[in-house]
Amino acid sequence: MDSLSAAEARRVGLAAQGFSNAPRLRRRRPFDAALDALHVLQIDSVNVFARSHYLPVFSRHGGYDAAALDRHLWRDGEFTEYWAHEAAFIPVRDRALFGWRMGEFRDRYRRDGRAEALAPTIDQVRSALASDGPQFVRELEDGPRSGRGPWWDWSDTKLAVEMLFAWGEVAAAGREGFQRRYALAEQVLPAEALQPVGREEAQRALVEQAARSLGVATLADLADYHRLKPADARAAVQGLEEQGALIPVAVSGWLRGDGSPETAWLHRDARVPARLAPDALLTPFDPVVWFRPRAERVFDFHYRIEIYTPKEKRRYGYYCLPLMVGGRLAGRIDLKADRPRKPGERGALLVQAAWMEDRAPARTAETAVSLLANAARWQGLDAVRVTGVGNLPLPASFDAA
Repeated sequence: MDSLSAAEARRVGLAAQGFSNAPRLRRRRPFDAALDALHVLQIDSVNVFARSHYLPVFSRHGGYDAAALDRHLWRDGEFTEYWAHEAAFIPVRDRALFGWRMGEFRDRYRRDGRAEALAPTIDQVRSALASDGPQFVRELEDGPRSGRGPWWDWSDTKLAVEMLFAWGEVAAAGREGFQRRYALAEQVLPAEALQPVGREEAQRALVEQAARSLGVATLADLADYHRLKPADARAAVQGLEEQGALIPVAVSGWLRGDGSPETAWLHRDARVPARLAPDALLTPFDPVVWFRPRAERVFDFHYRIEIYTPKEKRRYGYYCLPLMVGGRLAGRIDLKADRPRKPGERGALLVQAAWMEDRAPARTAETAVSLLANAARWQGLDAVRVTGVGNLPLPASFDAA
Protein backbone atom coordinates (compact mmCIF):
# COMPACT_ATOMS: atom_id res chain seq x y z
CA MET A 1 0.00 0.00 0.00
CA ASP A 2 1.25 3.47 -0.85
CA SER A 3 1.71 5.97 1.97
CA LEU A 4 1.51 9.74 2.50
CA SER A 5 2.74 11.90 5.33
CA ALA A 6 0.15 14.02 7.12
CA ALA A 7 1.60 17.16 5.48
CA GLU A 8 1.44 15.57 2.02
CA ALA A 9 -2.18 14.55 2.56
CA ARG A 10 -3.03 18.08 3.66
CA ARG A 11 -1.45 19.55 0.52
CA VAL A 12 -3.20 16.98 -1.68
CA GLY A 13 -6.54 17.96 -0.16
CA LEU A 14 -5.98 21.70 -0.59
CA ALA A 15 -4.84 21.30 -4.19
CA ALA A 16 -7.89 19.17 -4.98
CA GLN A 17 -10.09 21.86 -3.45
CA GLY A 18 -8.73 24.48 -5.83
CA PHE A 19 -6.26 26.31 -3.60
CA SER A 20 -3.00 27.52 -5.09
CA ASN A 21 -0.03 29.69 -4.19
CA ALA A 22 -1.05 32.21 -6.90
CA PRO A 23 -4.81 32.68 -6.43
CA ARG A 24 -5.74 34.65 -9.54
CA LEU A 25 -9.04 34.49 -11.37
CA ARG A 26 -8.90 33.62 -15.04
CA ARG A 27 -10.02 36.32 -17.45
CA ARG A 28 -12.17 33.91 -19.43
CA ARG A 29 -14.70 31.86 -17.45
CA PRO A 30 -13.14 33.00 -14.16
CA PHE A 31 -15.19 30.77 -11.87
CA ASP A 32 -14.55 27.43 -13.55
CA ALA A 33 -11.46 26.50 -11.54
CA ALA A 34 -13.13 26.86 -8.14
CA LEU A 35 -16.51 25.43 -9.14
CA ASP A 36 -14.97 22.44 -10.91
CA ALA A 37 -12.86 21.66 -7.85
CA LEU A 38 -15.76 22.01 -5.41
CA HIS A 39 -18.49 20.33 -7.49
CA VAL A 40 -21.09 21.47 -4.92
CA LEU A 41 -21.48 25.02 -3.65
CA GLN A 42 -23.44 24.91 -0.43
CA ILE A 43 -26.15 27.52 0.12
CA ASP A 44 -26.99 29.00 3.51
CA SER A 45 -29.34 31.79 4.59
CA VAL A 46 -27.05 33.53 7.11
CA ASN A 47 -25.94 36.90 5.75
CA VAL A 48 -24.18 38.65 8.64
CA PHE A 49 -21.04 38.98 6.48
CA ALA A 50 -21.70 37.45 3.05
CA ARG A 51 -23.90 34.61 1.86
CA SER A 52 -22.01 31.36 2.19
CA HIS A 53 -21.99 30.38 -1.48
CA TYR A 54 -20.03 33.53 -2.39
CA LEU A 55 -17.17 32.76 -0.01
CA PRO A 56 -15.47 29.67 -1.52
CA VAL A 57 -14.52 31.61 -4.66
CA PHE A 58 -13.25 34.50 -2.51
CA SER A 59 -11.30 32.07 -0.33
CA ARG A 60 -9.54 30.59 -3.35
CA HIS A 61 -9.15 33.63 -5.60
CA GLY A 62 -9.69 36.86 -3.65
CA GLY A 63 -12.11 39.65 -4.41
CA TYR A 64 -14.47 39.45 -7.38
CA ASP A 65 -17.86 40.72 -8.52
CA ALA A 66 -20.48 38.63 -6.76
CA ALA A 67 -23.06 39.69 -9.35
CA ALA A 68 -20.90 38.03 -12.00
CA LEU A 69 -21.02 34.76 -10.06
CA ASP A 70 -24.81 35.09 -9.83
CA ARG A 71 -25.00 35.49 -13.59
CA HIS A 72 -22.73 32.48 -14.07
CA LEU A 73 -24.81 30.31 -11.73
CA TRP A 74 -28.24 31.36 -13.00
CA ARG A 75 -28.13 32.71 -16.52
CA ASP A 76 -25.69 30.43 -18.33
CA GLY A 77 -27.86 27.37 -17.78
CA GLU A 78 -24.94 25.30 -16.45
CA PHE A 79 -25.99 25.12 -12.78
CA THR A 80 -29.05 24.27 -10.79
CA GLU A 81 -29.96 23.63 -7.15
CA TYR A 82 -30.57 20.39 -5.34
CA TRP A 83 -29.94 18.53 -2.09
CA ALA A 84 -26.42 17.46 -3.04
CA HIS A 85 -24.69 17.92 0.33
CA GLU A 86 -27.17 20.23 1.95
CA ALA A 87 -28.96 22.66 -0.39
CA ALA A 88 -26.34 23.43 -3.01
CA PHE A 89 -25.59 24.58 -6.52
CA ILE A 90 -24.52 21.70 -8.74
CA PRO A 91 -23.75 21.37 -12.45
CA VAL A 92 -26.92 20.73 -14.45
CA ARG A 93 -25.12 17.84 -16.16
CA ASP A 94 -24.92 16.03 -12.79
CA ARG A 95 -28.48 16.55 -11.58
CA ALA A 96 -29.49 13.18 -12.99
CA LEU A 97 -27.02 11.53 -10.60
CA PHE A 98 -29.42 12.36 -7.76
CA GLY A 99 -32.45 10.62 -9.26
CA TRP A 100 -32.19 7.86 -6.66
CA ARG A 101 -32.33 10.49 -3.90
CA MET A 102 -35.43 12.03 -5.46
CA GLY A 103 -37.03 8.60 -5.39
CA GLU A 104 -36.10 8.16 -1.73
CA PHE A 105 -37.72 11.50 -0.86
CA ARG A 106 -40.89 10.48 -2.70
CA ASP A 107 -41.04 7.12 -0.89
CA ARG A 108 -40.40 8.74 2.49
CA TYR A 109 -43.16 11.35 2.11
CA ARG A 110 -45.59 8.68 0.97
CA ARG A 111 -44.77 6.40 3.91
CA ASP A 112 -45.09 9.12 6.55
CA GLY A 113 -48.38 10.39 5.11
CA ARG A 114 -47.25 13.90 4.20
CA ALA A 115 -47.74 13.36 0.47
CA GLU A 116 -51.34 12.26 0.99
CA ALA A 117 -52.11 15.05 3.44
CA LEU A 118 -50.83 17.69 1.03
CA ALA A 119 -52.15 16.08 -2.18
CA PRO A 120 -54.68 18.87 -2.99
CA THR A 121 -52.07 21.59 -2.46
CA ILE A 122 -49.48 19.66 -4.48
CA ASP A 123 -51.95 19.46 -7.38
CA GLN A 124 -52.63 23.21 -7.11
CA VAL A 125 -48.91 24.00 -7.22
CA ARG A 126 -48.37 21.76 -10.25
CA SER A 127 -51.27 23.38 -12.04
CA ALA A 128 -50.17 26.94 -11.23
CA LEU A 129 -46.61 26.35 -12.40
CA ALA A 130 -47.80 24.61 -15.56
CA SER A 131 -50.17 27.42 -16.49
CA ASP A 132 -48.25 30.51 -15.32
CA GLY A 133 -44.61 29.43 -15.37
CA PRO A 134 -41.92 30.08 -12.72
CA GLN A 135 -43.14 31.69 -9.49
CA PHE A 136 -42.10 32.52 -5.95
CA VAL A 137 -43.99 30.94 -3.07
CA ARG A 138 -45.62 34.28 -2.33
CA GLU A 139 -47.15 34.18 -5.82
CA LEU A 140 -48.34 30.60 -5.36
CA GLU A 141 -49.93 31.28 -1.97
CA ASP A 142 -53.72 31.26 -1.78
CA GLY A 143 -54.16 34.27 0.46
CA PRO A 144 -51.73 35.75 3.00
CA ARG A 145 -49.61 32.89 4.36
CA SER A 146 -52.60 30.58 4.30
CA GLY A 147 -52.54 27.19 5.99
CA ARG A 148 -49.39 27.64 8.04
CA GLY A 149 -47.82 24.40 9.16
CA PRO A 150 -45.60 23.49 12.12
CA TRP A 151 -42.42 22.94 10.05
CA TRP A 152 -40.45 26.24 10.31
CA ASP A 153 -43.89 27.94 10.19
CA TRP A 154 -44.07 27.02 6.49
CA SER A 155 -47.45 27.24 4.80
CA ASP A 156 -48.98 24.23 3.09
CA THR A 157 -47.99 25.78 -0.24
CA LYS A 158 -44.35 26.11 0.82
CA LEU A 159 -44.37 22.54 2.11
CA ALA A 160 -45.89 21.28 -1.13
CA VAL A 161 -43.47 23.08 -3.43
CA GLU A 162 -40.46 21.97 -1.35
CA MET A 163 -41.75 18.41 -1.48
CA LEU A 164 -41.97 18.62 -5.27
CA PHE A 165 -38.47 20.12 -5.34
CA ALA A 166 -37.13 17.18 -3.30
CA TRP A 167 -38.89 14.74 -5.67
CA GLY A 168 -37.33 16.45 -8.67
CA GLU A 169 -40.62 17.52 -10.27
CA VAL A 170 -39.86 21.15 -9.47
CA ALA A 171 -36.53 22.95 -9.94
CA ALA A 172 -35.11 26.33 -9.02
CA ALA A 173 -35.46 29.04 -11.66
CA GLY A 174 -33.45 31.72 -9.88
CA ARG A 175 -33.55 33.63 -6.63
CA GLU A 176 -34.53 37.07 -5.38
CA GLY A 177 -32.40 37.72 -2.34
CA PHE A 178 -32.66 34.37 -0.63
CA GLN A 179 -36.14 33.49 -1.93
CA ARG A 180 -36.12 30.69 -4.45
CA ARG A 181 -38.20 30.96 -7.62
CA TYR A 182 -39.78 27.64 -8.59
CA ALA A 183 -40.63 26.06 -11.94
CA LEU A 184 -41.60 22.66 -13.22
CA ALA A 185 -38.32 20.92 -13.95
CA GLU A 186 -39.06 20.51 -17.66
CA GLN A 187 -39.60 24.27 -17.96
CA VAL A 188 -36.02 25.16 -16.99
CA LEU A 189 -33.83 22.08 -17.42
CA PRO A 190 -32.64 20.18 -20.49
CA ALA A 191 -34.04 16.72 -21.18
CA GLU A 192 -30.83 14.92 -20.15
CA ALA A 193 -31.09 16.43 -16.65
CA LEU A 194 -34.51 14.83 -16.23
CA GLN A 195 -33.45 11.24 -16.97
CA PRO A 196 -32.29 9.61 -13.72
CA VAL A 197 -29.15 7.47 -13.79
CA GLY A 198 -29.28 4.03 -12.18
CA ARG A 199 -28.56 4.08 -8.46
CA GLU A 200 -25.31 2.09 -8.52
CA GLU A 201 -23.88 3.95 -11.51
CA ALA A 202 -24.89 7.33 -10.08
CA GLN A 203 -23.43 6.69 -6.65
CA ARG A 204 -20.19 5.45 -8.15
CA ALA A 205 -19.95 8.68 -10.17
CA LEU A 206 -20.67 10.77 -7.06
CA VAL A 207 -18.04 8.97 -4.99
CA GLU A 208 -15.46 9.42 -7.73
CA GLN A 209 -16.31 13.11 -7.91
CA ALA A 210 -15.97 13.36 -4.13
CA ALA A 211 -12.56 11.70 -4.41
CA ARG A 212 -11.53 14.23 -7.07
CA SER A 213 -12.68 17.11 -4.88
CA LEU A 214 -10.98 15.78 -1.75
CA GLY A 215 -7.82 14.35 -3.31
CA VAL A 216 -7.27 11.84 -0.52
CA ALA A 217 -10.10 10.71 1.74
CA THR A 218 -11.47 8.08 4.08
CA LEU A 219 -14.70 6.22 3.44
CA ALA A 220 -16.52 8.56 5.81
CA ASP A 221 -15.16 11.60 3.95
CA LEU A 222 -16.27 10.22 0.60
CA ALA A 223 -19.73 9.31 1.89
CA ASP A 224 -20.29 12.71 3.49
CA TYR A 225 -19.43 14.81 0.44
CA HIS A 226 -22.73 14.03 -1.29
CA ARG A 227 -24.40 12.58 1.82
CA LEU A 228 -24.40 8.91 0.85
CA LYS A 229 -25.02 6.08 3.26
CA PRO A 230 -21.75 4.39 4.32
CA ALA A 231 -22.79 1.04 2.82
CA ASP A 232 -23.54 2.66 -0.55
CA ALA A 233 -20.26 4.57 -0.48
CA ARG A 234 -18.36 1.40 0.42
CA ALA A 235 -19.79 -0.45 -2.57
CA ALA A 236 -18.87 2.44 -4.87
CA VAL A 237 -15.34 2.64 -3.45
CA GLN A 238 -14.83 -1.08 -4.04
CA GLY A 239 -15.84 -0.73 -7.68
CA LEU A 240 -13.68 2.38 -8.19
CA GLU A 241 -10.70 0.67 -6.59
CA GLU A 242 -11.11 -2.28 -8.93
CA GLN A 243 -11.18 0.15 -11.87
CA GLY A 244 -8.00 1.85 -10.66
CA ALA A 245 -9.72 5.20 -10.10
CA LEU A 246 -9.05 5.05 -6.35
CA ILE A 247 -5.73 3.96 -4.89
CA PRO A 248 -5.60 2.72 -1.26
CA VAL A 249 -3.08 4.68 0.82
CA ALA A 250 -1.99 4.89 4.42
CA VAL A 251 -1.72 8.43 5.80
CA SER A 252 0.52 9.01 8.78
CA GLY A 253 -1.53 9.94 11.83
CA TRP A 254 -4.91 9.07 10.32
CA LEU A 255 -6.25 6.65 12.90
CA ARG A 256 -9.55 4.99 13.75
CA GLY A 257 -11.14 5.41 17.15
CA ASP A 258 -9.40 2.28 18.41
CA GLY A 259 -5.99 3.63 17.38
CA SER A 260 -5.54 1.39 14.34
CA PRO A 261 -4.57 2.93 10.95
CA GLU A 262 -7.45 4.42 8.95
CA THR A 263 -7.61 3.30 5.32
CA ALA A 264 -7.77 6.16 2.84
CA TRP A 265 -7.99 6.41 -0.94
CA LEU A 266 -6.10 8.71 -3.28
CA HIS A 267 -7.75 9.65 -6.55
CA ARG A 268 -5.56 8.59 -9.43
CA ASP A 269 -5.50 12.15 -10.83
CA ALA A 270 -4.63 13.79 -7.51
CA ARG A 271 -1.36 15.68 -7.36
CA VAL A 272 0.98 15.96 -4.39
CA PRO A 273 2.35 19.52 -4.42
CA ALA A 274 5.87 19.96 -3.09
CA ARG A 275 4.69 23.22 -1.54
CA LEU A 276 1.23 24.63 -1.03
CA ALA A 277 0.66 27.21 1.71
CA PRO A 278 -2.43 29.33 0.98
CA ASP A 279 -3.90 31.96 3.28
CA ALA A 280 -7.69 32.29 3.36
CA LEU A 281 -10.85 33.05 5.27
CA LEU A 282 -13.32 30.17 4.86
CA THR A 283 -17.06 29.94 5.15
CA PRO A 284 -18.24 27.50 7.83
CA PHE A 285 -19.78 25.57 4.91
CA ASP A 286 -16.59 25.19 2.89
CA PRO A 287 -15.82 21.54 2.06
CA VAL A 288 -12.47 22.01 3.80
CA VAL A 289 -14.29 22.15 7.15
CA TRP A 290 -17.91 21.09 6.62
CA PHE A 291 -17.21 17.48 7.69
CA ARG A 292 -15.90 18.13 11.18
CA PRO A 293 -14.14 14.75 11.67
CA ARG A 294 -12.08 15.43 8.52
CA ALA A 295 -11.18 18.95 9.68
CA GLU A 296 -9.89 17.45 12.94
CA ARG A 297 -8.02 14.63 11.18
CA VAL A 298 -6.42 16.73 8.44
CA PHE A 299 -5.88 20.03 10.26
CA ASP A 300 -6.10 19.13 13.96
CA PHE A 301 -8.84 21.78 14.09
CA HIS A 302 -11.86 21.25 16.32
CA TYR A 303 -14.60 23.35 14.76
CA ARG A 304 -18.27 23.84 15.53
CA ILE A 305 -20.57 26.58 14.30
CA GLU A 306 -22.36 28.34 17.16
CA ILE A 307 -25.31 29.97 15.38
CA TYR A 308 -27.76 27.80 17.31
CA THR A 309 -25.88 28.00 20.60
CA PRO A 310 -27.35 30.44 23.16
CA LYS A 311 -25.24 33.61 23.29
CA GLU A 312 -24.12 33.06 26.86
CA LYS A 313 -22.84 29.58 25.99
CA ARG A 314 -20.86 30.50 22.87
CA ARG A 315 -17.14 30.01 23.11
CA TYR A 316 -15.91 31.67 19.93
CA GLY A 317 -18.79 33.63 18.36
CA TYR A 318 -22.00 33.52 16.36
CA TYR A 319 -20.60 32.96 12.86
CA CYS A 320 -16.88 32.27 13.04
CA LEU A 321 -14.99 31.94 9.77
CA PRO A 322 -12.06 29.51 9.94
CA LEU A 323 -8.75 31.27 9.30
CA MET A 324 -6.19 29.47 7.14
CA VAL A 325 -2.55 30.56 7.37
CA GLY A 326 0.10 28.82 5.32
CA GLY A 327 -2.23 25.94 4.54
CA ARG A 328 -3.06 25.31 8.20
CA LEU A 329 -6.22 26.20 10.08
CA ALA A 330 -4.82 28.69 12.55
CA GLY A 331 -7.84 30.47 14.02
CA ARG A 332 -11.42 31.64 13.68
CA ILE A 333 -12.89 35.11 13.26
CA ASP A 334 -16.50 36.15 13.95
CA LEU A 335 -17.43 38.77 11.34
CA LYS A 336 -20.33 41.11 10.72
CA ALA A 337 -20.75 43.63 7.92
CA ASP A 338 -21.90 47.03 9.20
CA ARG A 339 -23.17 48.41 5.90
CA PRO A 340 -23.87 52.11 5.29
CA ARG A 341 -27.52 53.02 5.76
CA LYS A 342 -27.36 56.51 4.23
CA PRO A 343 -25.41 58.05 1.34
CA GLY A 344 -22.03 59.30 2.50
CA GLU A 345 -21.79 56.94 5.48
CA ARG A 346 -18.75 54.68 5.80
CA GLY A 347 -19.30 50.97 6.13
CA ALA A 348 -17.09 48.75 8.25
CA LEU A 349 -16.31 45.10 8.72
CA LEU A 350 -16.77 44.32 12.42
CA VAL A 351 -14.54 41.70 14.02
CA GLN A 352 -16.72 40.53 16.88
CA ALA A 353 -14.24 37.90 18.04
CA ALA A 354 -10.81 36.76 16.84
CA TRP A 355 -9.10 33.62 18.08
CA MET A 356 -5.93 31.78 17.14
CA GLU A 357 -4.94 28.20 17.80
CA ASP A 358 -2.13 27.26 20.18
CA ARG A 359 0.10 26.18 17.28
CA ALA A 360 -0.75 29.09 14.99
CA PRO A 361 2.14 30.38 12.82
CA ALA A 362 3.95 33.48 14.01
CA ARG A 363 2.54 35.53 11.13
CA THR A 364 -1.09 34.70 11.93
CA ALA A 365 -2.07 38.19 13.12
CA GLU A 366 -0.34 39.87 10.17
CA THR A 367 -2.05 37.51 7.74
CA ALA A 368 -5.42 38.06 9.40
CA VAL A 369 -5.11 41.84 8.97
CA SER A 370 -4.39 41.43 5.26
CA LEU A 371 -7.25 38.97 4.74
CA LEU A 372 -9.71 41.12 6.68
CA ALA A 373 -8.80 44.20 4.67
CA ASN A 374 -9.32 42.21 1.46
CA ALA A 375 -12.66 40.91 2.75
CA ALA A 376 -13.84 44.43 3.63
CA ARG A 377 -12.88 45.76 0.19
CA TRP A 378 -14.64 42.85 -1.48
CA GLN A 379 -17.83 43.74 0.40
CA GLY A 380 -17.50 47.45 -0.41
CA LEU A 381 -16.64 48.42 3.16
CA ASP A 382 -14.12 51.12 4.05
CA ALA A 383 -12.58 49.91 7.28
CA VAL A 384 -12.17 47.05 9.72
CA ARG A 385 -13.08 47.59 13.36
CA VAL A 386 -12.21 45.09 16.07
CA THR A 387 -15.01 45.21 18.61
CA GLY A 388 -14.97 41.84 20.30
CA VAL A 389 -13.01 39.32 22.32
CA GLY A 390 -10.33 36.76 21.56
CA ASN A 391 -6.63 36.00 21.81
CA LEU A 392 -5.64 36.99 18.25
CA PRO A 393 -3.87 40.38 18.58
CA LEU A 394 -5.32 42.72 15.97
CA PRO A 395 -5.27 46.53 15.70
CA ALA A 396 -8.41 48.20 17.07
CA SER A 397 -9.17 49.48 13.58
CA PHE A 398 -7.56 49.78 10.16
CA ASP A 399 -8.49 50.90 6.67
CA ALA A 400 -9.52 48.45 3.99
CA ALA A 401 -7.69 50.43 1.29
